[in-house]
Amino acid sequence: MGSWREGGYAYPGSVCGRYSNTVGPEELGRQIGDQLGMRIHDSAGTRRYNVAPTEDVLSIVASDGEPRTRMLRWGLVPAGASTVKTERPWINAKVETLRSKGSYFGVKPDVAHRALIVADGFYEWAMEDAKAKRKLKPPPLHFQVDGGRAFCFAGLWTTAPQLEGGVVASCTIVTCDGRSNRVVGPVHDRMPVILPDPELWRAWLDPSVAPAEALSLCEPVAAERCSARRASQAVNSVRSPEGPELLATPSG
Repeated sequence: MGSWREGGYAYPGSVCGRYSNTVGPEELGRQIGDQLGMRIHDSAGTRRYNVAPTEDVLSIVASDGEPRTRMLRWGLVPAGASTVKTERPWINAKVETLRSKGSYFGVKPDVAHRALIVADGFYEWAMEDAKAKRKLKPPPLHFQVDGGRAFCFAGLWTTAPQLEGGVVASCTIVTCDGRSNRVVGPVHDRMPVILPDPELWRAWLDPSVAPAEALSLCEPVAAERCSARRASQAVNSVRSPEGPELLATPSG
């Protein structure tokens, strides 16, 4: 899922760096909220066509057992941090790291720190272009699941209470090996962990589901449910106006 931004541009290389959440709260309520027994009534984080790191993103948490929406800064800020500035934005957590070390920057995959990050697509740039010449800015691909229905990324979140500007709640998206997915694999060897179905959303937020069991859900989504199309080059810049034109297949 793509790239990191620098100077307003997205550079290929890192996985899971841009995504979309294009529908409004009413439709998200029908597709996701109703399945979790909750309301999605605020438009914050919706109708987004080019979500980028460090922005606040629409998420669902249930640390007290009741699912609720929460806006989280995308790019994990560990609980003991004194600043949001890190060596690089911690936007992705490898599931392999979580399985071997039990945490990511001290954040464990227990229910108090598991989050669903709402989306309906993600962008990816070809790895070989990134290795050959980073400034090529190749055409992005927009990947969808089930023809464009909303889904959730598996995420982790935490709060950093010691920042000078006040408490910051932040998140990271869990990624997995994507080579077995014949739609994503030819473009990038890793992909975000996509939870496409209500039973998986409920399990990720279930207090009775232990960390090891939750991590067993973090597998590549079935290729049969995925599709991809070229998107506009304007996605490369976070300064480009957001709208359906970003998803328009370029001519030629």
